[in-house]
Amino acid sequence: MLDSTHFDEDLLKTLHAVAGAGIHNAARGFSSLLGHQIQVLNPVVRVVPILEIPRYVGGPESEAIGIYLRAEGDIAGQIMLIIPFHKGLELVDLLMDVPAGTTTQLGSLERSALGEVGNLTGTFFLNAVANLTGTSVRPTPPAVIVDMVGAILDVIIATTGGVTESVILMQAEFIDGERSVETNFWVIPDPTTLKTFRNGVSAES
Repeated sequence: MLDSTHFDEDLLKTLHAVAGAGIHNAARGFSSLLGHQIQVLNPVVRVVPILEIPRYVGGPESEAIGIYLRAEGDIAGQIMLIIPFHKGLELVDLLMDVPAGTTTQLGSLERSALGEVGNLTGTFFLNAVANLTGTSVRPTPPAVIVDMVGAILDVIIATTGGVTESVILMQAEFIDGERSVETNFWVIPDPTTLKTFRNGVSAES
């Protein structure tokens, strides 16, 4: 069982550094896609009980967008980007470089744009982890889920198989000029992966 006691201060500092690097690299990837600069403000990393996820995204009955992918290779885990539905539409507007309020529903093009957010962010984060631990890891293609927060949480719990009580929350704000979108990235490592990551931290010390 993975709970918050597994995350000591050194490990949290390393997670913060890795997550910050990954999110900033993702912003550079978005900038390349858009052809102009996207910035990131104040990335924050904290450990959160898995059952508290809904309170960060509007409550269990709020409609949200989940972008889900798994890590495969030498280490395993899951990454889920959960965004309140209206914020997801704002993120699509930003990514597609259209005026705020343009996107009112998610078609295949909009889902593809959101999937690319998960893909870029997951790839950069996992690359940072792989570099730290000396392992090989890659993300699966992202799945975009539109549902109530509670239903998305059920997906997370089902896929973790009940082996985790806590998840890693990475919060960041993407800035494009006067427009900004706050995002929550949830990283769910399995216990074996966390041990590998901890060994990587020890090796760096």
